[in-house]
Amino acid sequence: MIAYVCKYTPVEIIEAFGEEPVRLDSGCKSYERAEALIHSNMCSFVKGVLENIVENNIEEAVLTSCCDSIRRLYDVLKDRIKFIHILDLPRKKDSLAVDLFYNEIAEFIEAYKAFKNRSFAEEDLLKILEGKSFKKKKESSGSIAILGARLKDDVVEKIKNSCTVNIINFTCTGEERLFNIGAKNNLLKSYAESLLNLTPCMRMAEDRSKLINKEFKGIIYNTIKFCDFYSYEYAELKNKVDIPLLKIETDYTDSNSGQILTRVDAFFESTGIKKIEKKEALKGYFAGIDSGSTSTNAVIIDENKNIISYSIIPTGPRAVESAFKAFEIALCNAGLKEKDITSTVATGYGRVSIPFADRIVTEITCHGKGAFFIDNAIRTVIDIGGQDSKVIRLDDSGNVIDFVMNDKCSAGTGRFLEVMARTLGVSIDEMAKVRKEVKENITITSMCTVFAESEVISLIAQNKDQRDIIYALNKAVASKAVSLVDRIGRKGKYMMTGGVAKNQGVVHAIESRLGEKLVIPFEPQIIGALGAALISLEGKLG
Repeated sequence: MIAYVCKYTPVEIIEAFGEEPVRLDSGCKSYERAEALIHSNMCSFVKGVLENIVENNIEEAVLTSCCDSIRRLYDVLKDRIKFIHILDLPRKKDSLAVDLFYNEIAEFIEAYKAFKNRSFAEEDLLKILEGKSFKKKKESSGSIAILGARLKDDVVEKIKNSCTVNIINFTCTGEERLFNIGAKNNLLKSYAESLLNLTPCMRMAEDRSKLINKEFKGIIYNTIKFCDFYSYEYAELKNKVDIPLLKIETDYTDSNSGQILTRVDAFFESTGIKKIEKKEALKGYFAGIDSGSTSTNAVIIDENKNIISYSIIPTGPRAVESAFKAFEIALCNAGLKEKDITSTVATGYGRVSIPFADRIVTEITCHGKGAFFIDNAIRTVIDIGGQDSKVIRLDDSGNVIDFVMNDKCSAGTGRFLEVMARTLGVSIDEMAKVRKEVKENITITSMCTVFAESEVISLIAQNKDQRDIIYALNKAVASKAVSLVDRIGRKGKYMMTGGVAKNQGVVHAIESRLGEKLVIPFEPQIIGALGAALISLEGKLG
């Protein structure tokens, strides 16, 4: 077999040699092997490909000169595997570009013939191409488009299974390889032209905004960690199109697929693809379970949307057990049995694991629903939980119209504050009471939990006042939250939810930066579960 990564790779040439071309998936558990051979800040896609090659002992590969990172990958591999070839990819589709790419393909054929000591027959290539003849593309109206960097196949499949509309994959390897071979008297040149006529990748010097159909229901744009090029195109696209647009970031490890799907599901819910259909004359009691990383919360409401009871417990190591326990406590507080509950909606990171839930909805939609129910003047929800923080924009009807999340690390979250409290030797409750600086206006320069902890230790060693350090930490969390607000634009009225909303110091620091007061619910930790209970009462996901 011979491995490849780019859609412009002459895969059919490899097949004509009688070899099996295998497109490499860059998904991996970690970059342990790759980072021993290449810089840790290299493009995460390239590190994933290298990890795959090393782990699976792949001995043959063909690359294209997409970017400097791929060229660096070639440099690393050329002395480590038996055969490696890189094709210089043109940036245009004119006649000169076709000639250049034709020569690159011809050079690859000669190199592979020499390596395999095998002949190449154009007749074999022609047969393969005739089996991949061009067909009319499906109408793209009313679809969701995936743009940007390639997504792992399993993530694309999960996206397709998460909605009811057609998904069109415009990423590097998304489209079906179909060809319209013209002049057969120069088959290789015609083949080179057909490859260049595939949907242009971001590297090609063409206006990719032409790909966007105005009737698309939305666009999912995938960026790569440590690669700015896709971020540039996303920024340009955001200014050009008036279509719901979701930006996600992939590092190609297995660790972030759940976070990506949370974003995608919330996007589908907000664009109406998973719309809520009204039910009539629902009776009984309705439950919402929010299975979060730090706490599990349950809310029970009646058919008139009155909150009958709620519970908040630590999630602990077993999310399912915590969900059962929180539900049982809420039932007990309400004087109800499980059979009295008409339906239950689960939300939060552990939502997919709750067996007694009738439906699952993302925490984005649920927090928006719960916040708007508490105060229908709310237009921006700032939710800071144990392991992530998010900002949600609502329209005048309480629908989610935009959101941003910080879930790559614990920076600016409840976990961040817990670590700092432990380092300072104080309780979370004690930290929460510090609202004003006392002596010195200290600034914490890093939001990384590990680096910030080192800063705090250094400040302790300098005999800085403990309250000044706490005030600095509260300011740092507030700065992170407001930066998320600024990414979607400031619009009041504001509500803060999540456990950190109980920290008066952080609330005061956010209010100072925003220049506006925050609405703090009577119990900010249950807003997601409340929203889930309301959705359980009002409708179902279509």
